[in-house]
Amino acid sequence: RETLIGAMEAYFDEDAKRINHAHRVTDYAEKLLKQEDGDPVIVIGASVLHDIGIHQAEKKYGSTIGKYHEQEGPPIARGILTKLGFEQNQTEEICQIIAHHHSPGIITTNNFKILYDADWLVNLKDEYDIRDKAKLSTIINGVFLTQSGTTLAREIYLNE
Repeated sequence: RETLIGAMEAYFDEDAKRINHAHRVTDYAEKLLKQEDGDPVIVIGASVLHDIGIHQAEKKYGSTIGKYHEQEGPPIARGILTKLGFEQNQTEEICQIIAHHHSPGIITTNNFKILYDADWLVNLKDEYDIRDKAKLSTIINGVFLTQSGTTLAREIYLNE
């Protein structure tokens, strides 16, 4: 975990926004793993590296929208994971999750769902008006893929 985080931080260099985001998503993923059936190696690997393609997306497309860093992330992640000695099957699953982390329904594993929900736990306040509690409740019920993600989102954003 720490070696992987170190590699992510080195890659992002001084981009504190991306580093902090990866840390927050990883923290939530670890919380969800306590309640959901997932492989910690895969979930933590995907959580730490899920946005690793964002700088390349900015350079190549002038945009950070999800589809671009889904495209650019897997080759970068594969290089990091291979260098760190991850098994090939672990690397491939992590890269598949990264390649679709903004595209629910394509991958339906628990590992994907945990990462997806952890990312939304961080991003929800940036994507939706969290002041409208009734509307937010409906959004939470529609966005999250795990029961524990839904529950945690309701605790964080609706104080339930």
